[in-house]
Amino acid sequence: MSKRILKYGLFFSLIGIVFISSCGVTKEYVKPEMNIDSLYRDIQNSDTNSMAHLSWREVFTDSYLQDLIETGLTNNPDLEIAYLNIQQAEAYFNQSKAAFLPNLNLSAGVDESRLPEAQRFGRGSNITQYNVAASATWEADIWGKLKSSKRAELANLLATTEAARAVKTRLISTIASYYYQLIAMDEQLAITEKTVENWNSTVNTMRALKEAASVTEAAVVQSEAQRYAAEVTIPDLIQAIRETENALSILLGSQPSEISRGSIIHQTLPTSLNIGIPAQLLANRPDVLQAELQFRQQFELANLARTYFYPSVSITGSAGFNSVDISNLLDPASFIASIGAGLTQPIFNRRLNKTRLEVALLQQEVALLNFKTALLNAGREVSDALSLYETSNQKISVRQKQTDALEKAVDYTQELLENDFANYTEVITARQSLLQAELGEVNDHLERLISVVNLYRSLGGGWK
Repeated sequence: MSKRILKYGLFFSLIGIVFISSCGVTKEYVKPEMNIDSLYRDIQNSDTNSMAHLSWREVFTDSYLQDLIETGLTNNPDLEIAYLNIQQAEAYFNQSKAAFLPNLNLSAGVDESRLPEAQRFGRGSNITQYNVAASATWEADIWGKLKSSKRAELANLLATTEAARAVKTRLISTIASYYYQLIAMDEQLAITEKTVENWNSTVNTMRALKEAASVTEAAVVQSEAQRYAAEVTIPDLIQAIRETENALSILLGSQPSEISRGSIIHQTLPTSLNIGIPAQLLANRPDVLQAELQFRQQFELANLARTYFYPSVSITGSAGFNSVDISNLLDPASFIASIGAGLTQPIFNRRLNKTRLEVALLQQEVALLNFKTALLNAGREVSDALSLYETSNQKISVRQKQTDALEKAVDYTQELLENDFANYTEVITARQSLLQAELGEVNDHLERLISVVNLYRSLGGGWK
């Protein structure tokens, strides 16, 4: 008994020494350092208030739009797929935790054997053995293989969660963008239809002036042509509206149908567009967080690859009953048991371990580059959205002056034409310019709305 205790004591002492020496096999994760001080172009800001912390209901106050976003968050197929991916990742993570537990198996069987004559001892040529046993195998996580695998699966689970949040953020912004495009096209359609009505008045005026011999037939025909030029754009606008409604319906998880909506003139924007500081993108942008977690997963997989170069230690044990008479199977005299321990050191496995580590390190580098790219793209999107917002505000200010001037020009030239003081081409030019300015004004307001949507999404808003 003392020799057995000594043998097991030496074995487990050896395992303890190996365990202590295993501390240097895997590396501790350190978050990559990124230069984010100048991530936003031409913007120096120390205010940490960010509109990313606002609920989407605080940013998008239109009740029709809120209902659409709520429907999309409930029924969108892409978001449902993202949630299913989270459940899959969670299952793999639970499996990685269970790897620390021993494998336990229960078996029962019957064996029929024919004995050689020398081993019969008067028992006959055939012998039947009955057995029932439980066996267990446990691998000691000396080198951190199981811990690295668990941390990798945890990083994957968290990355999948961030991926779902990124889908949610994109879904909200896309629904808002489609909605704003719809109400902008509604306004453009109304402007075009009103312009056609005004052209009808101009055509009638031209006909009256022709009868009075103030203008020629060419003036009448030219005014009619311009009326048709405005009218022919109406079917294209209606088609664009239908296609946008259909696309928005798909985002809502429904069949293509008409979308209830308000008007562009009733849209309100947040009173202040706070962007915070670049460092907050690392906490607010789901795609940036996802990219970092994917790098962390590859880091742990590289740790896992390192452990394959070292021996694995496993302990096995079994216990059960074995008898040639089934009636005595559970008799204490039929009880058998065994326990053992083993150590396996890889020596030659056709370069498998080395290749595994090389590939893991390369994938880690790729994940790091993806993380850097995601962060740079986030900074670019914030910069673009801010620039678009400022540009649209400048255009709105100038366009309003242009529209006011052209409205006066149309009134003046129409009056001068009726009094035979203006050429018909001046009226046509003024009306054409006014239509383009009014359509451009709608585009300017749409750009400003879209810039707010883009800024909110680029800062990481919408998923909280």
